[in-house]
Amino acid sequence: MKQLNLTINIPNILTIIRILLIPLFIISLLRGMIPFALLIFTIAAISDGLDGLFARYFNQYTVLGAYLDPIADKLLLTSSFICMAVLGMLPNWLTIIVITRDVLILLGLAIFTMTNIKFDIKPSLASKLTTVTQLVTVIWVLLNPQFAGALLIKKLIIWSAAAMTISSGFHYIYIGMNITQEGSGNGAAN
Repeated sequence: MKQLNLTINIPNILTIIRILLIPLFIISLLRGMIPFALLIFTIAAISDGLDGLFARYFNQYTVLGAYLDPIADKLLLTSSFICMAVLGMLPNWLTIIVITRDVLILLGLAIFTMTNIKFDIKPSLASKLTTVTQLVTVIWVLLNPQFAGALLIKKLIIWSAAAMTISSGFHYIYIGMNITQEGSGNGAAN
């Protein structure tokens, strides 16, 4: 059985560290310090995996973590995609897709909150795969490998990120419609 409380623990500390790394990542990226930006982003991405692992392994689920983790993910990935699109490292259309999905999720949560519809915050498998695909996209583009076929791999990764983001968005629309129809229920929000 999962314990939900408000205590600060290792998973929550890792999530807070991830949030604190975001400005350092953005500054590094904007100053053209790509290897350092890659290092910071990689540390943040690893902390994303570790916080969930520690929460499960040590049964350290908290209410704070349930809210903070998806916020940290959205801040990290949205700021990454925006900065990299502005710098011409990622296509603008992909960034628009990523931001649109997140805005739709946040709008759904706001509507549920305003209408007192109860929902659980837990990521779906589609959402987890989307997050991983988006993390891989940022890391690959920052790595910018220069070998035969690297450009093709980059295009495949970008299109995979777009496809996963779109399918995850539709998945959450479906969940939101079901929750709305029931008036309350268990949904996912990440």
